[in-house]
Amino acid sequence: MTGTDRLHKPVLVLNASYEPINICAARRALVLILKGVALAEELAPAQVHSARQALNVPSVIRLLEYRRIPHQTRALSRKNILMRDRYMCQYCQRVLPSGEMTLDHVIPRSRHGETAWENLVACCHSCNNRKGNRTPEEAGMKLLRLPRPFSLHTSRHLMRLLGRGEDQWRKYLFFSEEN
Repeated sequence: MTGTDRLHKPVLVLNASYEPINICAARRALVLILKGVALAEELAPAQVHSARQALNVPSVIRLLEYRRIPHQTRALSRKNILMRDRYMCQYCQRVLPSGEMTLDHVIPRSRHGETAWENLVACCHSCNNRKGNRTPEEAGMKLLRLPRPFSLHTSRHLMRLLGRGEDQWRKYLFFSEEN
């Protein structure tokens, strides 16, 4: 793993209360630690080197001051829609890289469909072209699931999914046997 790869590694961010609140890149986590805003709770088996020192890459960090997290913490954005839908086309169920995905307005904009959490889904190019300016029903296509706002529950679920391979995250994410 190169130094650049190590800096992009996902890091679980805990509030001062140990509640999981976010995931950030290792680079951001190291900045927060160096600024004295956070402490490393768990370390990954990797280091990054500067001219003067070697730094252990954190796997879990905890903020030193409690941050109140508003109910709707995610902005409506392409990235957040793709994350919510797990980079999966909501019509054909193919998982694709971000660059190969589009956003589809379930009710087309030309029919006064809103640009909102409840009307946007991740979609591959071929399904988006096939659907065109129609509703899924008119195009004979079925949505995998109805689009919903990105909630705290969605955020925690994504943290659990991302953390499946991260043993050090388990004790902070409240895994149950069926997860």
